[in-house]
Amino acid sequence: MADPRVEPTRVVVAITGASGVAYGVRALELLRAAEVETHLVVTRSGVATLAQETSLSVSQVKDLASVVHSPNDLGASISSGSFPVAGMLVAPCSVRTLSGIANSYDENLVVRAADVTLKERRRLVLLLRETPLHAGHLRLMTQATEAGAVIMPPVPAFYTRPASVQDIVDDTVHRALDLLGLGQEHGRRWVGERHTSGTTGAPDGVAAIAEVAPPLEGVQR
Repeated sequence: MADPRVEPTRVVVAITGASGVAYGVRALELLRAAEVETHLVVTRSGVATLAQETSLSVSQVKDLASVVHSPNDLGASISSGSFPVAGMLVAPCSVRTLSGIANSYDENLVVRAADVTLKERRRLVLLLRETPLHAGHLRLMTQATEAGAVIMPPVPAFYTRPASVQDIVDDTVHRALDLLGLGQEHGRRWVGERHTSGTTGAPDGVAAIAEVAPPLEGVQR
């Protein structure tokens, strides 16, 4: 039985309106399998993108989280630094959300929770999903980085020789969780060129990505 005096490991997960909701969904799946308490915020644009890119309902995605917050609820627990969390993942992160975070423009709960994460010196990982980039985007990325955020565009690692979009999504999400200090064992870690096989591209003796949590059907990965 868990000791009620011990705070659980918590992570805030935000899904915004950029393309790539599969990243946020997969993060929720893996964190749930690892028994990490997740606090989910989905923006209105995130809901629209979810409908465009998947066959999942909003309720199905919300069911993956431990706690769900309205993006308009600025009085939520995650809007205060006194509420302990391990960090926050914005997956995907739109430029609009990046702009709000870079400028501390706390008009919604996603930006407020991110601002709190930064001021409390906790890890904030932003899977910025935009290309190509103009100078304004780059300045916002610099501002957010100077404030302490980690900008992580979901760029696939082809040295793992992914066999599917699912492999690419999994690899990216595992890397993002590594940055939050919540990495899980999987078979796509680079161990050095001399240890790799000439046929599979994966390290010798290491299996493909471990199915820590089966992916939810309906996401186009």
